Amino acid sequence: MEKVLQNEKLSIVVNSFGGALSSIRDKEGTEYLWQGDKKYWSGQAPVLFPICGSLRGDRAVIGDGKETCMPRHGIVRKKEFVLERADGEEIVYSIAADESTLAQYPYDFKLSISYRLSGKTIEIKYTVENRGAVVMPCFLGAHPGFNCPLTDDTVYEDYYLEFEQAEDCTAAVNHPDTGLVDRQSRQPFLQGTNRLPLDYKYFAVDAVTLDRLKSRRVRLATEKHNKGIEVDFADFPYLILWSTANKSPFIALEPWSGLSTCTDEGDVFEEKADVSLIEPLGKKEFKLRISIL
Repeated sequence: MEKVLQNEKLSIVVNSFGGALSSIRDKEGTEYLWQGDKKYWSGQAPVLFPICGSLRGDRAVIGDGKETCMPRHGIVRKKEFVLERADGEEIVYSIAADESTLAQYPYDFKLSISYRLSGKTIEIKYTVENRGAVVMPCFLGAHPGFNCPLTDDTVYEDYYLEFEQAEDCTAAVNHPDTGLVDRQSRQPFLQGTNRLPLDYKYFAVDAVTLDRLKSRRVRLATEKHNKGIEVDFADFPYLILWSTANKSPFIALEPWSGLSTCTDEGDVFEEKADVSLIEPLGKKEFKLRISIL
C-alpha cells in the first residue's frame, strides 16, 4: 500500500512495505529518489532498526544473557507497516513487536515513522517506544538512495557532495567479508575542504564510513544545473556514503545512530558504541530532514 503526500512544490510516496519513501518528485516531475534496480541495488530508502549495519556473525548477546541473531540492517526493512494516519498533512506508518520479531529481538517495541512536508523539505520523525518492563537497547538508521545523475544531460562525475563545514577527517576501514568496521585503521578522506567530487573509486571495496564528521548537513549538487538534495542529519552521529562498484546511477547518503560491530568491540549488544538505552515505557525520537534545492 502506498500513500501520497504533496504540496505546491513537492510530492512524495510512502510505502507500507518497510514504512519507507518510494518517490520524491518536484513540481517539474524530476524524480530524486532511486527507484530500485536489481542490477545495482533493488532497495530505495530502507529503515534500519534495531541495528545499523552488521553484528559479528549476525549474532550478539542481548538482555539477560539471551542471544540475538539478526541480518544486516535489522528486522523491519522487509516487513509490512500499519498505516496510522494519512490526512493530507502527515503520513504515519508503524510496526510493533510480534512473535517473529521477538524471536530475533526480545523487546516489546513500537516504531512509528512520520512524514510531513514543509515547502521543499521532507520532515521525517522516527519514534521508538519501549513498551516493555526492561531497558531496551537499539539503533536507528536511514538508508535513502538518490538518483545521480538527476538529469539526462549530466553524468555521475558531474556531481559533488558539499558538507556544512570544511572537514579534516579520515574514514574508518570496512571489512565487507565480515561486515565489521575497524575504527583504528583509517583512510584519508576529506582534507581541509567541504567539497567531494563524486567518483566511483570511493566505493570500489565498500561504503565510506564517516564517524568523525563535524558537519550535520550534506548536499548533493552539480555546477551543470540547480537541482540537488540536502540531508540534515543532526540527530545522527554517523554518515555512510555508498554506491555500488558496478557504477550504479545513485548515491546513498545514510545517517546512522550507530555502526556495525567494530573490530575493537565485543559481542554484547548493550555495550556497542552509541547504543540508545530506552527506559521501560519510555521513547526516543530521531529526526531527519531531506530538502530539494
